[in-house]
Amino acid sequence: FLARALVTTEQRTNHQFGVVTLPSLNGKSIEKVGLELGKGWRIGRKGHDDGVLLIVAPNERKVRIEVGSGLEKALTDAEAAAIIQRRILPRFSRGAMAAGIYDGSAGIIREIDTLGAMS
Repeated sequence: FLARALVTTEQRTNHQFGVVTLPSLNGKSIEKVGLELGKGWRIGRKGHDDGVLLIVAPNERKVRIEVGSGLEKALTDAEAAAIIQRRILPRFSRGAMAAGIYDGSAGIIREIDTLGAMS
């Protein structure tokens, strides 16, 4: 379901959204890993920087939503933090990682769909 939702979102909005679960951050901060992945995978359209990446590192108990500058109006740092705190972490704490990722992704999609209608 999640893969289909990501593809549908990109088709509808032109914004790219990826989800990655990492076995380890290899001693790096999740922020650094997020930037490296976003640039390496080229998430978001060239010249628009309109990609978003949900990063989960369960062994280090870290979650991050990395947002390209072209989506910062649609998905602010405060909104990303709220998605993590309200949708993802409560499910993770109950041992429902897949549900947390899916629900967090749904929250991200809802936010970027708002801007998608305008771009």
